[in-house]
Amino acid sequence: MRAYSLEDGERLVRTARRAIEVCAADRHADRHTLEPQGFGERYGLFVTLETHPGRELRGCIGYLYGTIAVRRSVVEAAISAAFEDPRFGPLSRNELDDITVEVSALGKPESLGETEKERIGNLVIGRHGLIIERGYSRGLLLPNVATEQNFDRLEFLEAVCEKAGLENGAWKARDTVLQRFETQIFREVEPTGAVVEVGQPGSENE
Repeated sequence: MRAYSLEDGERLVRTARRAIEVCAADRHADRHTLEPQGFGERYGLFVTLETHPGRELRGCIGYLYGTIAVRRSVVEAAISAAFEDPRFGPLSRNELDDITVEVSALGKPESLGETEKERIGNLVIGRHGLIIERGYSRGLLLPNVATEQNFDRLEFLEAVCEKAGLENGAWKARDTVLQRFETQIFREVEPTGAVVEVGQPGSENE
């Protein structure tokens, strides 16, 4: 994937917030009018909402693969994260000033390896997110989950198993599909505030 500039990232985050604000007022609003100019490329994309200042998860929905253009996926993911995440109730208009918006653009997933040694050795904390699939079970964790939780590589592998509803050691099995991916992550420092690229110089302590 091409690298987005901070200006690009800010546009994506502002678009996501605007989509949430508009749909909080009118759930039947025309979503196509909310799409930004450009961003015709197709990458996986997630929108994450957190409470401020506590930074508790308030919603996270996205697209693992780039099946639609980013200009559309950022709007759809934002609305879904705010109102359709099954783990939470729909976001109320009163909450808009108490959440921060984060947009993660995903690179193409690639195999983490076949053996336990390869899977541990090919994982870089803070750089790679994880996808695990086994049977009908699937789980995904973004790279910043590991850094925020201070996970080492083993703990991160076990955490993605838990996310998928699998036993902690499922990542070791040959019939388990395990992939890594890279992201660019842009986040509001505070609600409607400045946007930073997570993990870049001058950003928050990520």
